[in-house]
Amino acid sequence: MGCTAVSDGGSASCAIVVTYEGRTYQDIGAVDVPVETTGELGRATHPPCNDTGGEEDDEESWESPAYAVKGVDPTVAIAVGGSPEDATLVAVDEVEDLPAEVRELLDGS
Repeated sequence: MGCTAVSDGGSASCAIVVTYEGRTYQDIGAVDVPVETTGELGRATHPPCNDTGGEEDDEESWESPAYAVKGVDPTVAIAVGGSPEDATLVAVDEVEDLPAEVRELLDGS
């Protein structure tokens, strides 16, 4: 996870950010989008997140399963979570415009 600032002046909260095979993926706000996975790819690394606002960061990075998403190239987006049923869609953070296959998932097409 990585940290993002809260616009209302509150404390920071952790956003989903992971690395997998040298690429960085982030949450695209699609938490409620059902994701059909096609199998486990390996392990994704979640960087530490200090969401308490303190100077020290006691957390360490951790890993979770990374899953392939049906119809989506894993170099563009994957799903991460404890199980395929609970996995969250994340996309490569370098993608300015989401590819058609990811937009279709978000649109429910």
